[in-house]
Amino acid sequence: MVIKKKICMLGAYAVGKTSLVRRFVEDRFSERYVTTIGVKITKRELVLDGTHITLMLWDLHGDDAFQTVQMAYLRGSSGLLFVADGTRPETLDQVAVLKTRAVESLGAVPSLLLRNKSDITPATDADMSGFGEALPTSAKSGEGVESAFAELARRMQAG
Repeated sequence: MVIKKKICMLGAYAVGKTSLVRRFVEDRFSERYVTTIGVKITKRELVLDGTHITLMLWDLHGDDAFQTVQMAYLRGSSGLLFVADGTRPETLDQVAVLKTRAVESLGAVPSLLLRNKSDITPATDADMSGFGEALPTSAKSGEGVESAFAELARRMQAG
């Protein structure tokens, strides 16, 4: 039996959501920046503790002053990955806003905060209260990407 789980990727523009998905699904990275318009859905199967899980990854466009994430995209989500750019601490502010909106829309679902671009910058001292640990990831090097998605899948199984 295969279990299907929907995961939404949330964060400001250019934090690396699409690059993280590409690294996780295709194990590749591109320096070329392409803005996501709307939502792009990709999938990958994992086996965790003998259970086959198909992760349906919803890569949502970046939330910024010109375009906000449509909360309707979150319906049916089993988990959320909030992504901040470790080189731009202000992206944590946007993640905090998105988390509040997501909880209002969905209720509590398993989630993780990823501090992407860890290959460029050391851990930020920015306030991450309300998220617990921020997992360092690098779509470029692959650091922490596989383990971040696997950790969220484990939390979704437990929840």
